[in-house]
Amino acid sequence: MPSAPPLTPIATLTIQVAAPITIGHTSAGLRRIVAITGGEVHGPRLNGRILPAGADFQTIQPDGFSRLEARYAIETNDGAMIYIENQGVRFGPPEVMAKITRGETVDPALVYFRTIPRFETAAPLYQFLTRPLFLGVGARFPDRVELEIFEVG
Repeated sequence: MPSAPPLTPIATLTIQVAAPITIGHTSAGLRRIVAITGGEVHGPRLNGRILPAGADFQTIQPDGFSRLEARYAIETNDGAMIYIENQGVRFGPPEVMAKITRGETVDPALVYFRTIPRFETAAPLYQFLTRPLFLGVGARFPDRVELEIFEVG
C-alpha cells in the first residue's frame, strides 16, 4: 500500500486584494470578482513579488461554500515571470462564511481553505514548478489572502 506523500514547503504568498466587485446572485451562486493588487512571495524555493494584475473569480453558495479561481503573476527576485492559476474551495460554519463575505476578519482556524495552484513559466530555473502537484493552504483577511504553498511529493 502506498504511503501518504510528503509536503515540501515552497513559499508563503501574501496576496493583496481590492474590495470585491459583486456581480450578484446568479443561478451558480453569488458571483464576485476580487482584483489582485500586489503582494509578496517568500520561501525556501520561491521569492519575489505578486504583480498588480489578475483577479480571484468567486462563486459563493447561500451557506458560504465558495469556489475560487484566481489567476495572477509573480515576478521573482531574479526577474523571472511566473503565471499562476489557483483553483480552490473555502467553507466553514455559515455564520463565519457570512462574515468573510461581508469583509470582516475571522479566525482562519474556523475555515477550510485549500487550493491547487498550477504554475507556468519560460524561466529554466523555475521549471521545477511546472510538473508536480502543489497544495495551497489559505487564510482570508479583509485586505489580503495568505497562502502556504507545498509541493506534493
